[in-house]
Amino acid sequence: MLNYSVSEENYIKAIFHLQQQDGTVTTNELAGELNTRPASVTDMMKKLKAKKLVHYQPYRGFRLSAEGSKVALGIIRRHRLWEYFLAEKLKFSWDEVHAVAEELEHVSSKKLIEKLDEFLGYPKADPHGDPIPDVNGKIEHYSYQCLASLPANKLVVVSHVSNQSNEILDLLKHKKISIGTKLEIKRRFDFDDSMEIKIGRQPVFTISKQVAENIFVKIN
Repeated sequence: MLNYSVSEENYIKAIFHLQQQDGTVTTNELAGELNTRPASVTDMMKKLKAKKLVHYQPYRGFRLSAEGSKVALGIIRRHRLWEYFLAEKLKFSWDEVHAVAEELEHVSSKKLIEKLDEFLGYPKADPHGDPIPDVNGKIEHYSYQCLASLPANKLVVVSHVSNQSNEILDLLKHKKISIGTKLEIKRRFDFDDSMEIKIGRQPVFTISKQVAENIFVKIN
């Protein structure tokens, strides 16, 4: 198995996530995602193309090759397993695990990752509800509903958070909302589409439409 630099792996992972939205990725999109110059992106694309990891045509965008997608899924698998380990075994909060996993994901020992997966009991999802690719790169996709789309008087279980910025994760932690939390939608307000939510015996509280749009749930 070839080893790639940290920079190459960061580019590969970023392309993978961006192409889920549009199919192809532009130089400017990738430069914005990685906070770098378009000229640096162009140089890296030439390197990745030479290694047969991307299909790339200047000014027309690029996407990962089959081999590039395989490498990306390996990086994502390592990242999400480390997030799970940090949260479940070392008790990091879910707004802390991402930054640390960004460093650990570049430790590419196949044996270490397989042992880590076994030690953790082969988890299916990370602390944010994102599916963890298996050893073959297969991802199980689950069908969730956006909390913002649901009517009042529904009982739901939080299963995924789409926006994983520290700001929103800190807000959700403050409101005691995490993966697996059972919520009851008590009321919706037509004026701004905010919601009254109840968790167990806690007092009812309100969340904004913006927050609700980032929470995905299963009907309980």
